[in-house]
Amino acid sequence: MSVKPKTSAGIIWAPFSKGQARQGTEEGPEAVKKAGLIKKLTDQGCDVKDYGALQFDDIPDDRPCHNAKNPRTVGRANEKLASTVAEVKKDGRTCVVVGGDHSLAIGSISGHAKIHPDLGVIWFDAHTDINTPLTSLSGNIHGQPVAFLLKELKDKMPDIPGFSWITPCLSAEDIVYIGLRDVDDAEHCILKSLGIKYYSMTEIDQLGIGKVMEETLHYLLANKKRPIHLSFDVDGLDPSLTPATGTPVPGGVTLREGIYVAEELYRTGLLSAVDIMEINPCLGKTQEGVDSTVNTAVSIILSCFGKAREGSHSSSYHIPKPQKSI
Repeated sequence: MSVKPKTSAGIIWAPFSKGQARQGTEEGPEAVKKAGLIKKLTDQGCDVKDYGALQFDDIPDDRPCHNAKNPRTVGRANEKLASTVAEVKKDGRTCVVVGGDHSLAIGSISGHAKIHPDLGVIWFDAHTDINTPLTSLSGNIHGQPVAFLLKELKDKMPDIPGFSWITPCLSAEDIVYIGLRDVDDAEHCILKSLGIKYYSMTEIDQLGIGKVMEETLHYLLANKKRPIHLSFDVDGLDPSLTPATGTPVPGGVTLREGIYVAEELYRTGLLSAVDIMEINPCLGKTQEGVDSTVNTAVSIILSCFGKAREGSHSSSYHIPKPQKSI
């Protein structure tokens, strides 16, 4: 059995849906909260602080700009989230952002980088989310967050209202993708031209998730140990597990593989922030589908904080001895 060190988490609930077209992702945080995330983390020995649910402004007449939809609303929401994530990190806790659509990774990673500018990112997703406003076919900013964060794409990014606060904080070698299987042509060009490390489902099938994680951690940590930010879109998992999401893609990561990713990150002792994004209770065709999506997300978070399939025990636990009879 593994002996668990003490962990501490700071949870931010981020009910937001304006980075994409479907209502419902704003209900994801409440569904995860009702599933008992805080109690379950506490029961496995984690010190949890609830930083509350953020209130986001819905800016009227928020016209598209360069095909980016709701830019002012999305930009302001991310600025607010960045500030709160930075607060959690200043408190010395592992930050958990429960979304909400994946556009919120702009604020989550930016806020994390304010405190730990040397961080590395694992982007677990069926999609690369690296379109620029000029390459995006949909205009939805949840398909563009990585482009806002990468220094190498700064000259490819037009000025977008709502984002004057942001400074790109990642280099291309700071991010690794896991789970890809739905990548736009322009995004593929960006991946290849910048030499970004990625593992599509083809590589996962070929190598196995164990080798993928071994290579990923070596790539991010070989030169020096640094904080890791896991940005986890539930659509990276197979839709049989997480059907209540907006852009499901068949042929995804299994529950066993997803939990293994989380377990390996916990074992590094370097996991510094986790985003769980794109849970949309409104899109579950059945309550069973909604419950499966939410419970799967909770399982991933628990594994990030030390829940081990082999079992575990506190370092203070001692096997009892029988009392001597009088």
